Amino acid sequence: MTEYLVRYGTMRFQGIFAWNHTDKIMRGEYVILRTDRGLEIGEVLSEVTEKIQSFLPQDIPHGILMRRMTHDDANEYSRIHQHEAEEFQICLRCIAEQKLPMYLVDVEHLFGGERIIVYYLADGRIDFRELVKILAGEFQIRIEMRQIGVRDEAKLLADFGDCGKECCCNTYLTVMPPVSMKMAKVQKATLDPSKISGRCGRLKCCLRYEYPVYEEILKDLPPIGVYVRCEDGALGKIIGQEILQKKVLVETEDGTRRSVSKNEFTVLEKKGRSPAGAPKASPEDEIQE
Repeated sequence: MTEYLVRYGTMRFQGIFAWNHTDKIMRGEYVILRTDRGLEIGEVLSEVTEKIQSFLPQDIPHGILMRRMTHDDANEYSRIHQHEAEEFQICLRCIAEQKLPMYLVDVEHLFGGERIIVYYLADGRIDFRELVKILAGEFQIRIEMRQIGVRDEAKLLADFGDCGKECCCNTYLTVMPPVSMKMAKVQKATLDPSKISGRCGRLKCCLRYEYPVYEEILKDLPPIGVYVRCEDGALGKIIGQEILQKKVLVETEDGTRRSVSKNEFTVLEKKGRSPAGAPKASPEDEIQE
């Protein structure tokens, strides 16, 4: 028995699925799966090795890989996908008739016909019991309502980011990483919300990607405000950091500023203690600190 890592569903879930045949399935092939939601179509990402297993979460879903996707399966999937557009419009009409304070994002009709999943946004909890009854009567199928957040909405609907590439949340991200303003400040990114926000309106996920590198380099750089002695004997104070270049900006006694590598100076005192002869901090420096 071989296990494969497969991506499936509108929300691009990932799971490990067992294949009880001797032939190998290649990356990118489409297959029919039995998941905890029902019968679905998925894309094979790779065979699950011990190394790949170490990167996967402990609670990753498991299931059975039924078969390779056939021509008939592809035609059936195309038919279902076309019906999803009609089902979306019916859901919109029913929500309007019920006057529910919710925003319809997407409708997913499972390949096996077990259920229709309705994804929506709302500020709080919604009593959609009557809506579910109406939709179940319209479609003659089980209805599942799933409330999502704005980042999940981008995962479902977003196309391209400011970088010109497809949004990460819409391609490979399965877990939305937390992103903080601190990450933008450390990377000296502009703090203009319109420039550091993604399609979801939240801070861009890419701010998190390089943050561990910045943190690691910062461990070897003295903080702003520390007094140092440069190689030529000049006394100065660190007023800035050039993190990726592994340098600091030093203002010397005569008011000049120089970019110095971490091995070209000696730390004299910790921040807040000014050795004799050291330049006084300007109001601008105090703000930076």
